[in-house]
Amino acid sequence: MKRFYKLVSTEKAVGGFHILLDGKPVKTKSGAFLCAVNEGIATRLMQEWAQQTDDILPDSMPFTQILNTKIDRVSNEREAMSGYVLKYIDTDLICYFADEPQELLSQQKDKWNLWLDWFEKEFGVPLQTTTGLAALSQDKAAHKVVTDYVATLDDEHFTILQFITSISGSVILGLAMVKGAAKAGQVFDACFVEESFRDSMYDVEKYGSDPALEKEQKSKIRDFNAAYDYVALL
Repeated sequence: MKRFYKLVSTEKAVGGFHILLDGKPVKTKSGAFLCAVNEGIATRLMQEWAQQTDDILPDSMPFTQILNTKIDRVSNEREAMSGYVLKYIDTDLICYFADEPQELLSQQKDKWNLWLDWFEKEFGVPLQTTTGLAALSQDKAAHKVVTDYVATLDDEHFTILQFITSISGSVILGLAMVKGAAKAGQVFDACFVEESFRDSMYDVEKYGSDPALEKEQKSKIRDFNAAYDYVALL
C-alpha cells in the first residue's frame, strides 16, 4: 500500500491513545480504533507510521502488529489462543536437545539450561528434557502452573506471550520475556543455537550466510526487540 498521509500524531481517548493519520484515527481490519493502552506505546506506534516512506510495509511495524493482534484477535479469541500457547508445554524448543554432535549439545546446554533452571525456580516445577525424537509429555504439575499463570495475564501481556511463543517455538522463552527475565538478544540466541553452530562449522564469515536464514533472523530479532520494549512500556 502506498503511503497516503503526511502527518502522524496521537490523541488521548477513552481507554488510551489513538493513532491519527492526517487527523483521522487508524482502525484495525475489524474496524476497531487502534488504541494504545498508554502514551509510551502510542508514541512507538506513531514513530512506526511516521517512518514509512513511499510504501507502507507492515513487516516493519511490529508494535502496530502486536496491537492489532491484541485488539482484533486476543480480545475475541483469548480462549482458543491460550490453548494454542499451552500446547507448547510439551513441544517446547528448549526441551529437545541434540544427541550429537557433542559441540552442538554443549552449545544448547549453554543457551537453554539457563531458562530451564529459571522456569523451575520461578514456577517450582522441573521440566523434562530429551535427546530423542519422541514427543515429551510434561508432568501435570507443569501444565497446571503454566495454565494458571497464563489465566492471570491481562490481554496486553498475553499478546506478547503468544507472540514470542509462536515465533520462537518456546513458551518458556515467552514466559521469561513477559516476566522481564529475558532480553531480546537472549531469546534470539536460544532460538538459533543450531544455526549458529552450523555457521561456525561452515565458515560463514568467509562464504557468507544463507540469504533466507539471514532474512528470517533479521525479522525475528526485530520482533523480539519490539516485544521486549512493549513489555517494558506496560
